[in-house]
Amino acid sequence: MTQQFASVEESLKKHLPEEDRKEVFRILYGRELEELDLPVAAAVPLNLELKGYSFTAETENLRPARRVRVGLIQNSIVLPTTDPVSAQRDALLAKIGQIIGVAHQSGVNIVCMQEAWNMPFAFCTREKHPWCEFAESAEKGPTTVFLQDLAKRYNMVIISSILERDEDHGDTIWNTCVVISNTGNVMGKSRKNHIPRVGDFNESTYYMEGNLGHPVFETQFGKIAINICYGRHHPQNWMMYGINGAEIVFNPSATVGGLSEPMWSIEARNAAIANSYFTCAINRVGTEVFPNEFSSADGRPAHKDFGHFYGSSYVAAPDGSRTPSLSRVSDGLLVAELDLNLCRQVKDKWGFRMTQRLDLYSRSLERAIQPDFKPQIVRENITHQNYGMAGYF
Repeated sequence: MTQQFASVEESLKKHLPEEDRKEVFRILYGRELEELDLPVAAAVPLNLELKGYSFTAETENLRPARRVRVGLIQNSIVLPTTDPVSAQRDALLAKIGQIIGVAHQSGVNIVCMQEAWNMPFAFCTREKHPWCEFAESAEKGPTTVFLQDLAKRYNMVIISSILERDEDHGDTIWNTCVVISNTGNVMGKSRKNHIPRVGDFNESTYYMEGNLGHPVFETQFGKIAINICYGRHHPQNWMMYGINGAEIVFNPSATVGGLSEPMWSIEARNAAIANSYFTCAINRVGTEVFPNEFSSADGRPAHKDFGHFYGSSYVAAPDGSRTPSLSRVSDGLLVAELDLNLCRQVKDKWGFRMTQRLDLYSRSLERAIQPDFKPQIVRENITHQNYGMAGYF
């Protein structure tokens, strides 16, 4: 594999004078955020990039600040995809358990991992064996049990994206996020609403669109929701979490540079602005090689890997500001301190929720789903008349 480009931000710091860099960052990212004092020494033995930033809000007279720290974990797999399933999973549990420990030392209240964090992203292969063996119960599976102990020990809400096996419904498989309370109890789960069928991402081989709607979980640290991976391409999906009251929406993802990178820095940030909540975009990192070749009828030769998962996890605020990204190439933990009062302050300032006209769109969408729908296109009604054009020649 050729050497991957590490980071846009690091390149700007390297090549721009400091005065220019600050102005470029202001234009690209909004206000420059204060960096958090984090236990960097704890991250060094794990070869973990650790960064942290603070989003502030205006001081209010009637409400105290509502500060919460979120942690975003991006990571590479540990063992080759040819190793036994149990060994691959257990190695990832051990690795992420250590990173969650660093998150605890960093004061994190809510942590979220990348999509399907406890396994390689094998859905490109379309092979059922052995990858379906990674599927487990959302409520009682080994990954959830492992994280319940950490959630209670660290007083931390943990969002865990897994391949779910629903034993109560005929062993149906879903792409699911489990929400574990800081008490150690499973609060519930959210399923992936939109399933990609693009390039190597033929995920409907394994699971179909979710059936749980757009749940928002009222935790001790704020109201949170999860928009899983491909759902970030659908503005209505983001919108519904806002309508249901979310203050922070996490987007655990797995996407590669050749497919989606120009969209990555835009979509979660746009959603934060449009819906007046914080968004947390988390992407895998590294290249995962599988034992058998696969192709996706796109003209490319058969291959054994997706390509490079480019990391670049970041947090965006409802005022349009955002953190710099984590690296494109390294395991990382991004910590962001959010003052949730900013959500309502932005609503008051911009009025997007008052002016969004749900009534208008609900009527339009109701018409659009009818079999006899015709787009509302106005065309000029031109009659056949003699305009004397011959006189112009």
